[in-house]
Amino acid sequence: MTKPVFELSNLSVFYREKGQGLFSRGVRREVVHNLSFELHEGEILGLVGESGCGKSTLARAILGLESTYSGQIIHHTNRPQMVFQDPYGSLNPRMTVGRIVEEPLIISGGYDRAERRRRTVEMLELVGLDSRYLSRYPRELSGGQRQRVSIAAALIGGPKVLIADEPVSALDATIRVQILELLWKLQRELKLSILFISHDLSVVEHLCDRVLIMQNGQIVESGAAEAIFENPQHVYTQQLITASRSLTA
Repeated sequence: MTKPVFELSNLSVFYREKGQGLFSRGVRREVVHNLSFELHEGEILGLVGESGCGKSTLARAILGLESTYSGQIIHHTNRPQMVFQDPYGSLNPRMTVGRIVEEPLIISGGYDRAERRRRTVEMLELVGLDSRYLSRYPRELSGGQRQRVSIAAALIGGPKVLIADEPVSALDATIRVQILELLWKLQRELKLSILFISHDLSVVEHLCDRVLIMQNGQIVESGAAEAIFENPQHVYTQQLITASRSLTA
C-alpha cells in the first residue's frame, strides 16, 4: 500500500443559511457529514455523486477554502491544486495565456523572468500547446485549449496532488476524451495523485483506481473501481450504475 498524500478524519463541513431577520444568524446546515478517507500516492480516486450532494464543498474544504468544519484534514505533501469545471470562468480574461500560467511562479517568488518564461513554455508544451499561445487571451481559445491552460497553471508550481472538479463536463465529447487522456498521461509522467470529481460514471470507471460514492454528504460505498462497477453493494450505487449504463446503451 502506498503512502497517503492527504487524509480526512471525521470531516463535517457546515455553512449558515441566510437568516430572515436583520440580526438573525441563520441556521447552520451540515453539507458534508463525518467523512474519513485517504488519497494515496500515484492514485486516481473518483468521487461520484449527483449534483448538490456535497462533492464541490468537500473539494473546497480540502483546498482550505472552507473554514467552517469539524474533524481533521491532514496534508502530507504541498497543497493540492484545482482544475475547475468551467475553464473560461476560471481564467482571468484580461491576462494572456503566458501570464496566467506564469502567475503561480510570480506569487511564490524565487524565479527570475527568464526562468519563469522557460518553465511556462515547458509547461504549455507538456499540456499540448506551444509558445505561440503565450500572447493569446482566453477568449481566443477553444474550450479544450482553455482547459489545457488551466491544467498548466495548476501544475506549474509542482504540486503532488490535483483536484479535478468535473473537468470535462463543459466540453464536447471529442475534446472530453482528449483532456481525459491528457490527465491520465500527466498523472503518470508527473507521478500525481488525483481526486477526480464527477457525476459521469462511465468516465470514472475507465479512469479511476478507486471510487467513493457520495449521497447527501456521506460516503455510502467505496472500493476498487473494478469491484464497485462489477458488484455494487449499496442500492444508491446500483441505481447510479444502472442509470449510467442505460444512457450509453
